[in-house]
Amino acid sequence: MEHLHFLSLAMAACAAFLAGAINSVAGGGTMVTFPVLLFLGLPPIVANATSTVAIWPGSLGSIWGFRHELGRTDPAIRTLVVPSLIGGGLGAVLLRHTSSATFEHMVPFLIFFATALFMIQGAVQRRLASSAGEGARFSGRKLALALSCQVLIGIYGGYFGAGVSIVMLSALGAFGLADILEMSALTSLFSLCINGVAVLVFIAAGLVDWPYVLAMALCAVAGGVLAAGVAKRIGRPAVRRFVIAVGLTMTVVFVLRQWVWHAG
Repeated sequence: MEHLHFLSLAMAACAAFLAGAINSVAGGGTMVTFPVLLFLGLPPIVANATSTVAIWPGSLGSIWGFRHELGRTDPAIRTLVVPSLIGGGLGAVLLRHTSSATFEHMVPFLIFFATALFMIQGAVQRRLASSAGEGARFSGRKLALALSCQVLIGIYGGYFGAGVSIVMLSALGAFGLADILEMSALTSLFSLCINGVAVLVFIAAGLVDWPYVLAMALCAVAGGVLAAGVAKRIGRPAVRRFVIAVGLTMTVVFVLRQWVWHAG
């Protein structure tokens, strides 16, 4: 039994290492760690919470890497940190009060939605890049609308979260931001806030499997540092295609699993 548990921890750690490398290039590491934890037998809600807590420390590196770009952003748009925290907390609390059976039924749809977001990521980033130079000022009604939208985005991020950075990039582009590096810096900051408050809620609610978290967190950081170079050589498009393939495969697997379960 101890041998099997060690093997499970090793599989989760390998998934986290891969997720760290993926996150350093294209994002989407959750699409690897979450299905692996489900495969290893964790209940869906615990798997989601454990994956979030384990991967979160790796996001600190992204903030450090984007520190100069963050300094250039409009101070008004940085106030979206507040609704990010609020939305992330609400989403995590909503997950806490979702029954395991209900969340398990939602898993295929959540994975497919996140996969669809990754499928349109390239088109979104090309459109944003083509609008460079337009600029934007956030004040008054526009800022109020952005704050409201960010609460909703934060709720999704706290509840499930995969692909939330793509939603934020699209929203920032719709509000007129043009510099893709500044936008990436902002999404990293907001994601850190959304997942950070969700992590606190998950820990307080006892939804975290700590042996998995400890093994995965270290490997996620190591993956981001050690495997980032390999992932970059492979290229962002190839990494994105891998994430999409995993997402579509997992969607089919969980749909079939539910169909077989109901048929039985």
